[in-house]
Amino acid sequence: MMYNSILARSFSRYEQKKLRYGALFSCLLIVLSFCIVFKPYWGPPPVINLRVSMGLGLKMLMAKDISSSRKIASSSIYIHENISNISQRVVDDNTNITSQHTVKNASSTQNIVEDVSISKSPQKTVENITRSSRQLVKDKGNFQLIAKDPDFVPKEPICNFTRMSDFCEINHDIWIDGSSASVFIPSNTPQTWVIRPYARKGDEAAMNSVRKWSVKSVIDPQQLPQCTQKRSVPAIIFSNAGYAGNHFHDFSDIIIPLYMSSRMFNGEVQFLITDNGYWWIDKFSKLLKKLSRYDIIDIDRETDVHCFSRGIIGLKRFNSKELTIDPSQSMKDFRELLRSSYSLPRTTAMKIKDGEKKKPRLLIISRKRTRSFTNTGKIARMARRLGYKTIVAEATMNVQEFAELVNSCDVLLGVHGAGLTNIVFLPENAVVIQVVPLATEWLSRFYFEEPSKAMNLRYLEYKARTEESSLIQQYPLNHQVLKDPSSIRKQGWEAFKSVYLDKQNIQLDLKRFRGTLLKARELLSL
Repeated sequence: MMYNSILARSFSRYEQKKLRYGALFSCLLIVLSFCIVFKPYWGPPPVINLRVSMGLGLKMLMAKDISSSRKIASSSIYIHENISNISQRVVDDNTNITSQHTVKNASSTQNIVEDVSISKSPQKTVENITRSSRQLVKDKGNFQLIAKDPDFVPKEPICNFTRMSDFCEINHDIWIDGSSASVFIPSNTPQTWVIRPYARKGDEAAMNSVRKWSVKSVIDPQQLPQCTQKRSVPAIIFSNAGYAGNHFHDFSDIIIPLYMSSRMFNGEVQFLITDNGYWWIDKFSKLLKKLSRYDIIDIDRETDVHCFSRGIIGLKRFNSKELTIDPSQSMKDFRELLRSSYSLPRTTAMKIKDGEKKKPRLLIISRKRTRSFTNTGKIARMARRLGYKTIVAEATMNVQEFAELVNSCDVLLGVHGAGLTNIVFLPENAVVIQVVPLATEWLSRFYFEEPSKAMNLRYLEYKARTEESSLIQQYPLNHQVLKDPSSIRKQGWEAFKSVYLDKQNIQLDLKRFRGTLLKARELLSL
């Protein structure tokens, strides 16, 4: 009995010790196994979120293919190791984040996504997190990481310097300070672009009056001004300086480039006008309201710093053609926009059938200064005898009234000049008759012949002879102004303009011009 008692006590101590070591070893084995299995899931909260969003896809892949699961786990480890520096800097909304870190980390994240080779679903999740994590806004002086659009990828400014205009497209948040004419953007590379937001770049006389705007990319968020006005829509900054006020330049240099720059936003865009533009806004208010649902901001008068989700500084104009829409867009759509803006009823001009005695409406555009008809009354009377309802009018500042008048007509007649810009309001298949003054053939073709054809209008040209020009009264017949206009043109634009555009009026030869009016009626019968 004593032996059995001693043996029992010895066995108990031995077994207890053995069990303790066994338990310790088992715990270590369990911990080691846990580490190996769940190591890809470790990391700060953003990575855990990544794993949660990928969980279902990963489990399905593991169930189907063990080797694929191993690749995923390996890739996940790679993501964890490379993204950890980023995720450690992602904090809650009350923590400041520098733009330098954000842009650097976003770039790093993009490289990670490109390097990792995993299934489509997890990769898309990574890409979406990368995209959303790189969009910054400024709220009460602090940067906050937000995810407004998972498919939105911020990029560096795209600044285009073309022959006719300079403009920068910024696809993420911007700060606009009108008092300093500056636009600020967070970036990892400090750089500055200078933009004059008016689409007639090659004309020094026009561009000298256009305010310069600086687009500045900055690393240090302390260089960004305090945001006092915040909007979620894109912004477009443009100028109404240059030749604004001239009807032709209003359309060719501002309206059409503004249409091309803003149409893609379908009204969800904010216009910011520079160079004191209230009078210009009033002139084109109905059209501008079709392009933007928001009141235009005269940014030069603003003391607030305005923040937008993205922006275009300047106006898009990709070629030197006048009154012309870029091929990627439609002139037909632009003209429909004009008809809608000014409630113009006619889309097609009158068609005269054989034997009909319909009287098409003829509008003669008069001018008070240069390049005017000196025998307007006689032209109108002859036109009436040929079967036209004739109207004589000068293009006025009231765009609505003159647009309605032009739209009611079937034929428009005028000497080369800004008044012919109103062809944009004509119904399709209407006839444009341009009287070309001496030495202005190239201007007439470039400014109105080519655009009228692009608008689906019929075009007729009447070239004035020397004896029909008032220059014959100012210069002798053997003068180079009359004999060799090209020599004047070689002296420069100002010399050419001062003679052929500023001093010349036209007295039409009625017998000769009669055939042009008859031809216009024939075109209306086609």
